[in-house]
Amino acid sequence: MPSHDRVIAVSHLSKTFGPVRAVDDLTFEVHPGRVTGFLGPNGAGKTTTLRMLLGLVRPTSGTATIGGRPYHRLPRPLRTVGAALEASSFHPGRTALDHLRTYAPQVGVPDARASEVLDLVGLGGAADRRVGGFSLGMRQRLALATTLLGDPPVLLLDEPANGLDPEGIRWLRVFLRALAAEGRTVLVSSHVLSEVEQTVDDVVIIARGRLVHASPLDDLVRLARPQVRVVSPDAAGLTALLARGGWTRAGDPDATGHAVDLVDVDAATVGAAAFAAGLELHELSTRNPGLEGLFLDMVATPAAPTHPEVAA
Repeated sequence: MPSHDRVIAVSHLSKTFGPVRAVDDLTFEVHPGRVTGFLGPNGAGKTTTLRMLLGLVRPTSGTATIGGRPYHRLPRPLRTVGAALEASSFHPGRTALDHLRTYAPQVGVPDARASEVLDLVGLGGAADRRVGGFSLGMRQRLALATTLLGDPPVLLLDEPANGLDPEGIRWLRVFLRALAAEGRTVLVSSHVLSEVEQTVDDVVIIARGRLVHASPLDDLVRLARPQVRVVSPDAAGLTALLARGGWTRAGDPDATGHAVDLVDVDAATVGAAAFAAGLELHELSTRNPGLEGLFLDMVATPAAPTHPEVAA
């Protein structure tokens, strides 16, 4: 399949449920050979967006396509897109192998493929166990096995790390990156950046249904700059010090004028300038918000989107 047939494209996508605007003018792209993290807090609109991509929910406006086509127009949708939106839709009385054998004819693959994908996800030894006795982590693996039945070039996975122990999360990280290395398009949703930051190549971050950031992960890392916190009882003196230094503030200024957070400057430089100006300081500290802190700031107060398209 040509690489352009594996591109996920969401364009000005919106969905309204009564008075609730679950997805609001969302635009981004996801490219093959990459693992893309689709991130946002619970209720941000991630699952609704995935369901629109799969034709399970009709958009109010905009488009959601795979290879330039909506899901219902794909020639062989189950062989093109593998999707796992939940890990609970299993008959508890069926074995893992029987569950996959039930889906194999719908996908158009032989029964032997069921055993192959169970081995791929590390459930080969549990093939004859009833799913009702599976842990949540095992159900997540079985859901992933189901998505892989048709060997699809595009994967949509909703919270696949939910319920996995640390070993399972490490396994999932390696597995997803291996799938992307084969040229597949892998879109993974999560409400926790720290859960996927060692896995993904690109990030798409939404909040309240709106895009707040989309870029390669490396670009997001560069935004997570260390900050210097400066607190002084002399608000006027602090204002004068900042004017002389020409430093960049991080976020909105403190209402009292007694505290400020700065970026692109180190504490030693600020301290030396304060000493030279005779300014009393009550706090001078370096804070590193890290990626998770940056992510939480972004989703707390959605603003204009940055990097509106994830590049290949």
